[in-house]
Amino acid sequence: MAEERVHADELPLSGITVVSIEQAVAAPFATRQLADLGARVIKVERPDGGDFARRYDTTVHGQSSYFVWLNRSKESLTLDLKTERGRRVLEELLAQADVFVQNLAPGAAARMGLSADALAQRYPTLIPCSVTGYGSSGPWADRKAYDLLVQCQTGLVSLTGSAREAARAGVSVADIAAGVYAYSGILTALFTRATRGTARAVEVSLFEALAEWMGQPAYYTAHSGAQPPRVGTRHATIAPYGTYTAADGRDVLLSVQNEREWAALCEGFLGDPGLTDDPRFATGPARVSNREEVDALLAGRIAASGSGEVMALLDAIGIANAPVNDVKQFLEHPVLAGRDRWREVAVPGGETVKALLPPVDLAGTTPRMGAVPAVGEHTGRILAELGYTAGQIAEMRADGAI
Repeated sequence: MAEERVHADELPLSGITVVSIEQAVAAPFATRQLADLGARVIKVERPDGGDFARRYDTTVHGQSSYFVWLNRSKESLTLDLKTERGRRVLEELLAQADVFVQNLAPGAAARMGLSADALAQRYPTLIPCSVTGYGSSGPWADRKAYDLLVQCQTGLVSLTGSAREAARAGVSVADIAAGVYAYSGILTALFTRATRGTARAVEVSLFEALAEWMGQPAYYTAHSGAQPPRVGTRHATIAPYGTYTAADGRDVLLSVQNEREWAALCEGFLGDPGLTDDPRFATGPARVSNREEVDALLAGRIAASGSGEVMALLDAIGIANAPVNDVKQFLEHPVLAGRDRWREVAVPGGETVKALLPPVDLAGTTPRMGAVPAVGEHTGRILAELGYTAGQIAEMRADGAI
């Protein structure tokens, strides 16, 4: 523990304290990224079980895969915020904090006196960050939002899947988008406070975060009059860009982004350089319009060779390609091993798991990869730091305030 603390002092966000009333994915993802860079993140949880994401599954040594992913390097403090003592502790923490993050149910923060405006009155240097479903104002401010609901509301689900059936994205993209934007917003607010002396509130909604990711299909639809079709593993507006099955049964994806690559594919892979100037295929829009013919050419060629041979030949002529991996194959990916991206992280119960380093490499900095906390693991220590005696802490436990 001492070694971890010394190391954390060297990280870019060392000295920054974050208090978070968070649950599920979006807000915990934002605060975990702050913790990775050295911020002290105090996660406030309910005494009766904590963050409900702890119970999504039990696959990681009895812990939830979601919770283990999102909550390393944090401190868990249990508080019943419906009690006077619990609220008092929260206020004492906020008085010393730099950032406050919450993704409470619609209207709950305001009812508790934790809105951005209320906090600005009490703690003018505090940066409050709210992660909401559809925004804190507007016609849907009081509406609940979960990841798949937002995928549907933004139209993302209408773009994924096959022509026969729509499908959700396989990971929580609305939550992840909101968490990334909350993280970048908090960093911007910290920079603004440091350079201008002003604490600015941050707000991110799941809906608006994913709406930003819908930019390309939105422009395409608005200006073409028709939305991109669902085409499975093909790209809706670029061709050829999709998967084809090789002779050994493995699917291979290839991507052609421009006319130079198309010419290389025709000559070096299809063996027919004349296709380069064929008006059906000479431009990107033409290839999309004649996608079935393009796919038939490639499907026949790829089906005649093993996947290894296909990918080696595509590599040789400069065409981007990849096998379609399952999750187990991803875990064993040579890039992750070759770049030493895995670290051991402790989880409650004394076990450890392999965790990926954050994707941003900051020169001269090694991210903190601390333990995943048990519910309320740090309650006693945090209260002692605030000046509470052992007797007072025991009394609060007996009263159910912590």
